Amino acid sequence: MDDELEQIRRRRLEQLQAQQAGLQQSSDEIEEARARKNALLRQILTPEARERLNSIRLTRPDFAESVESQLIALYQSGRLAGQITDEQLKKLLKQITPKKQEIRIRRR
Repeated sequence: MDDELEQIRRRRLEQLQAQQAGLQQSSDEIEEARARKNALLRQILTPEARERLNSIRLTRPDFAESVESQLIALYQSGRLAGQITDEQLKKLLKQITPKKQEIRIRRR
């Protein structure tokens, strides 16, 4: 009985250790992907444009992620000529920002 319990404990400990090692490997891969993405963005954007995108990330992280993905795709397809300046990024953001609906309430 004690041997069975000890075997179960040992197997469970091995499972937990294997799971932990898998999580560590996964987080390392995520970190590497982030580093590659940041390096690409440094090549694509001027420092001012990167600063603007980081400011956007504070309020709208999903939108900033979407913009970054689009910029990287454009860069990798060769459709970007040189670095994107802050002014160019502003124009791009205006184009891809969804139009807001205006709601008016009239009182009688």
